[in-house]
Amino acid sequence: MNTFKTVFEQYDWDTIQSKIYQTTARDVEQALAKNNRNIDDFLALISPAAQAYLEQMAQLSHELTKKRFGKTIQMYAPLYLSNECQNICTYCGFSLDNKIKRKTLTGSEITLEIAELKKAGFDHVLLVTGEANHTVNIDYFLKSVAQIKNDFSTISIEVQPLSTEEYEQLHAAGVYSVLVYQETYHRDVYKQYHTKGKKSNFDFRLETPDRVGSAGIHKIGLGVLLGLEDWRTDSFFNALHLDYLQKTYWQTKYTVSFPRLRPAEGVIKPNFIMDDKDLAQLICAYRLWNEDLEISLSTRENEKFRNNIIPLGITSMSAGSKTNPGGYVVDPQSLEQFEISDERSAHEIAALISSRGYEPVWKDWDRVYSQMS
Repeated sequence: MNTFKTVFEQYDWDTIQSKIYQTTARDVEQALAKNNRNIDDFLALISPAAQAYLEQMAQLSHELTKKRFGKTIQMYAPLYLSNECQNICTYCGFSLDNKIKRKTLTGSEITLEIAELKKAGFDHVLLVTGEANHTVNIDYFLKSVAQIKNDFSTISIEVQPLSTEEYEQLHAAGVYSVLVYQETYHRDVYKQYHTKGKKSNFDFRLETPDRVGSAGIHKIGLGVLLGLEDWRTDSFFNALHLDYLQKTYWQTKYTVSFPRLRPAEGVIKPNFIMDDKDLAQLICAYRLWNEDLEISLSTRENEKFRNNIIPLGITSMSAGSKTNPGGYVVDPQSLEQFEISDERSAHEIAALISSRGYEPVWKDWDRVYSQMS
């Protein structure tokens, strides 16, 4: 079947990068004047020329988000099940070449972690693992989902790329959404960051969202690791990917995340620095381009930024996050995938959201809706 790879190969990284940096103020103004914006308008809105229009972009982003999503922010928490991984990636604390204690949670340990998340009020959980097919594979995922599905109304996963058939199994088991990040769309340098393991296969990862969409998963999440390559060019290709997916799997919802490279065991320093103003511009650009897109912000970001970005397009936030298996109660000292920046509790973040005039939403989906479809 045709996949995003067919679309992707029609574009050239250097050509797109040049186009972004040659964008003029007039191009930006034309994009802002439109009611319906396309991928070329998104390119203009992430360009350096658009920086001078950030205040106008922020106001428009606020209004569009309020119109489409109301004044609500969904709350979620990651639950790291394993740090075992067969890949060597230069930016990840779980990389195979890092000499760390490896841990995969047992069923009883998952029960303890669940109890802590439920105590905090969460009803939406994101299951995360490293990529180790010999231990954390489809059988492990299905058992874990079966164990927790009565405790959470929404289950998302962020694990290694799987086959269409495996995604169909997870969908039937109760998985609502799948997050998969290309990390960078710069094919020429991708191998430098992913030197060993299945993740080094650029095309297999690129076509993963097609397999997710074909399996009928309710929501797909994309993103790039901001700091590996030029954030503007990578973000254009990420938006191009979303544009293709929405047109191809139109019954599916979509979300985008903005992971900035954070300190972790044995990782590289960012090659490209993206400051807070840049990230605010990117968030607004996504919203102005796509009113229906869900936009998520994690605890990678600092308190000040998360405090102020709420009105500008965000629809979901994590809180009180631990990025290590067993990090909530079982094994708080196990190695983190990366350092979080905002360490406030879920209730502190909920109070912050309320103080901004927004409603923190703990549950906005119920499995009964799946049974009715």
